[in-house]
Amino acid sequence: MAETDEGAVATADDALYVLTAMLLTPAQFPSVLGDDYPEACAALGLAPLADGYGLVLGQDGDGARWTVAIDDVSLVAVAIASWDCGMEYDLSPEEHTVVAALPGWPLAVAVAAPDVPAPHDPGPELTDRPPLAPPDTTSWGPAQRRLGADEIARQWVIWREQLSDKDFTLPGGGRSAAPEGEPDGAGADTDRAAGATDSAGDAETPPEDTPGRAEDAVSRPRAGIRRVLAEARAYVETPPPLGRVRSSFAPGDARTLRADGPGWSMVARTDDIAFVLLDEEPGEVLPVGRGPELPGLLEALDKMAVRPS
Repeated sequence: MAETDEGAVATADDALYVLTAMLLTPAQFPSVLGDDYPEACAALGLAPLADGYGLVLGQDGDGARWTVAIDDVSLVAVAIASWDCGMEYDLSPEEHTVVAALPGWPLAVAVAAPDVPAPHDPGPELTDRPPLAPPDTTSWGPAQRRLGADEIARQWVIWREQLSDKDFTLPGGGRSAAPEGEPDGAGADTDRAAGATDSAGDAETPPEDTPGRAEDAVSRPRAGIRRVLAEARAYVETPPPLGRVRSSFAPGDARTLRADGPGWSMVARTDDIAFVLLDEEPGEVLPVGRGPELPGLLEALDKMAVRPS
């Protein structure tokens, strides 16, 4: 999501002060809204069009929040790229491109239009549908899990550097060749600063007089990772809903892969490891070493993933 350089730009008919915009397409959508593109569209009450939408968030002259969905995706993409480069861009969608005007905002917006009342939801006399509101991210759940995966994808190098050689080394020496489903070491807490990691086992190990509980604490994330990677393999055989697997740019010849499913998110580099987040493991980021099978799985997922145009 990009914000306008000046905080607000008036559309051609001055009906809406544009504050920010985002894409809602199979390859790029606010993942906090759902595990895939159809689910994200459903959260807004929109049909999953093949080419997607541009979403324009702003306020009307009375300060009410509105989200305008347009079918001119290229217009919004150009505006976002311009704002990201620090350039001004007057995002003024043509009336014939408007698909829906939705009350409220699906995501939090940190800015407000000048010289109008503070942002608020439109009154019931203006719309017959409930206003959109950002998903609850105050406690761990699907929305928070997907936001955590977004953060790892954006700051891959920082997260990758948290893992030292010992996290990927077997007792006999050499680099770990742990199969998928076996976390190769640390379980990093998404609530901690980017420089710290803890062992998933260490974080949950009970006193020594309860070895059974300690074994359960270690086996839970391993079982979860095995389930995630089994479901990811199934995607290769039976394509999932559009947007469940996405491929984006990474340095060199690699690609950044993002895959989501019921209760899990995975972020990976095709030339490196993967990180898994689980609904049942609040705040934990579980790394998975390449092993003998992960490279082939990532290559297969990349071939069937949707990519930004």
